[in-house]
Amino acid sequence: MDEDNPTAFKAREALFYHETIRPGKIEIIASKPMASQRDLSLAYSPGVAAPVEAIAEDPRNAARYTARSNLVAVISNGTAILGLGNLGALASKPVMEGKAVLFKRFADVDSIDLELDTEDPEKFIEAVALMEPSFGGINLEDIAAPECFIIEQALRERMNIPVMHDDQHGTAIIAAAGLINACKLTGRNLRDVKMVVNGAGASALACTALIKSVGVPHDHVIVCDRSGPIYPGRADVDQWKSAHAVDTPARSLEEALDGADIFLGLSAAGALKPEWVEKMADRPIIFAMANPVPEIMPEDAKRVRPDAIIATGRSDYPNQVNNVLGFPFIFRGALDVQATAINEEMKVAAAQAIAELARERVPEEVAAAYGVTHQFGEEYIIPAPFDPRLMEVVSSAVAKAAMDSGVAQAPIEDFEAYRHQLKARLNPTTGALTNIYEQAKANPKRMVFAEAEEDVALRAAIQYREFGYGEPILVGRTEKVLEKLRELAVDDPEDWIIENSAVSDKVPAMVDYLYQRLQRRGYTERDVGRMVNQERNVFAALLVALGHGDGLISGLTRTFAQTAREIGRVLDEAPGAVPFGIHLLIGKNHSTFLADTTINERPTAEQLAHIAKETAAVARRMGHEPRVAFLSYSTFGNPSGQWLDTIRDAVAILDAEQPDFEYEGEMAPDAALNPTVMKLYPFSRLSGPANVLVMPGLQSANLSAKLLRELAGNATIGPMLVGMEKPVQIAPMTAIAPDVLTLAVLASAGVVG
Repeated sequence: MDEDNPTAFKAREALFYHETIRPGKIEIIASKPMASQRDLSLAYSPGVAAPVEAIAEDPRNAARYTARSNLVAVISNGTAILGLGNLGALASKPVMEGKAVLFKRFADVDSIDLELDTEDPEKFIEAVALMEPSFGGINLEDIAAPECFIIEQALRERMNIPVMHDDQHGTAIIAAAGLINACKLTGRNLRDVKMVVNGAGASALACTALIKSVGVPHDHVIVCDRSGPIYPGRADVDQWKSAHAVDTPARSLEEALDGADIFLGLSAAGALKPEWVEKMADRPIIFAMANPVPEIMPEDAKRVRPDAIIATGRSDYPNQVNNVLGFPFIFRGALDVQATAINEEMKVAAAQAIAELARERVPEEVAAAYGVTHQFGEEYIIPAPFDPRLMEVVSSAVAKAAMDSGVAQAPIEDFEAYRHQLKARLNPTTGALTNIYEQAKANPKRMVFAEAEEDVALRAAIQYREFGYGEPILVGRTEKVLEKLRELAVDDPEDWIIENSAVSDKVPAMVDYLYQRLQRRGYTERDVGRMVNQERNVFAALLVALGHGDGLISGLTRTFAQTAREIGRVLDEAPGAVPFGIHLLIGKNHSTFLADTTINERPTAEQLAHIAKETAAVARRMGHEPRVAFLSYSTFGNPSGQWLDTIRDAVAILDAEQPDFEYEGEMAPDAALNPTVMKLYPFSRLSGPANVLVMPGLQSANLSAKLLRELAGNATIGPMLVGMEKPVQIAPMTAIAPDVLTLAVLASAGVVG
């Protein structure tokens, strides 16, 4: 792994990620039923004729009857791919697919990537303009300057939908937000600051233009390119650069920086020298945004100017200028009011909203679930990318600015209701999982992979190590594991920790330890010795029990029950705990936690109450406010039956304890999940559909979890094992490497296990 960039990983793993499950990162899923002939007749012929005629009569009906109003095209010709340059339209497709994924992940905007095989701006413009009936917005991406200026301007003039080149304006909006806050912290007025911009490409010029729009005067900004400051009359500048020319005696970046309040760089690594930073004004503001290596490393700037406020484009330093803070929510707001453009007013509104959000106190529940732990200050002038409040705050601000500036065709009447709709679009699990992965990186653990000879387990172990979650300990035959590491093109197979019970010097101590545990359970010392040598789950669990590892992941080669029995010979439940399993079913906009799906066949009332409390705690750690339903075939006694007392007693236990979450029962699934059915029971204590379902027994729980996974197509995490004395997870035998990695990280971060 690149030590200078903790998010770096091997090309092998990136290729494997893009290849597995199904090639690429996106698919199209029908949003309406397609099961019957009637469904198909409504979807196509003859039913499709009705919306066709309605749209022909009034084009605004396209927003009512098609997906257009939530559909953005991500378009590139591949002439400026990330930091890779001009590699062509086809090579840009993985990046454009990735941008489509970000639109969906952060703002529930549907997106399709389009790669146009031309470097001719006129052909590009004509191709995109002709697609206006298909899309509600156009996101231009990775197009080289100066063609990107020509293309965006022409399309904005020709098209009656939002068009934005994110490489320019996305960076500009986030940088402007950060500069607003940096100036507030240092007591500066935007109208008084002196700013130097280094770089005159698309992003730099867009940043310059927007920063002027938020209040910095034109003649207070010196823009430098490779030849130095841009001033009137300089012969070698184009029309876009010359728009930012100012009278200045400076003829170098060093001279321009003398006494400057702000440095904003979108240029090249090392472009800003520490000795130049020394000449800047008191409490200088430095935005060094070259990627992956900034114009000056923060520690080098701080060494000469400890009073500096610094932002970069990197995630491993405070104040990351990350476009994902902007573009998903800008398009979200623009689409929701059917804006005809993304204008300057909307961009300024987005920047101001982002700045204001960073200044707000971070709620405890957001801090706990998403890792947004900083409060406004020198190392927190820009919100964290996974702050869930961005959706409602930025989207609302953009929508309102569109309305106020006259480009909204469908104004919002009730902004409070709109904010609630925005929050409902996102599933908090995704953001919380990201935070959990970051927690694991911050506190790396030694994870024992008990089945390291299996391809799936070994791939997960490789990712665990290369992504920085900790040190994997591989259990298996030494030569077999080394052979597989070489097959998977690991650079340093000899450097991995491999534990082989056949040759391990730890075995005698393991046998002594386990014999003390099992000698009164019918096992002889010879039985125990054979068990340690031959049963990988026993050997792996002993590594954890004796302190050679911090956690354990297994389950790929044996059933859950058998794996649990073998591990249970070595490890006990946590004091006062009841071991049980949780399946997490992740839907589009919601998540549901099912328990106990793995261990307790007929739980007692006390066990059900314990399971409810522990599952609610896991749900809360994963970003959800728990609403617990004790499920049954009966809803509040109808129909009556002999198996209800246990559930009612569990509810009574919680009544006595008064936990800090909602709970109710006994309830049939529809009474717990369907708002229409819930209205039949106005006395129910649930304020909305349950997201934690406590099942009455193992049979119904396990059947439900597997049926929902197979028939409903839900993404599933689990089963997640809770209540053991050490972090232990047992993956399904059908798991793939990402599933195993997720369970390992959850165990490592202490979310479950």
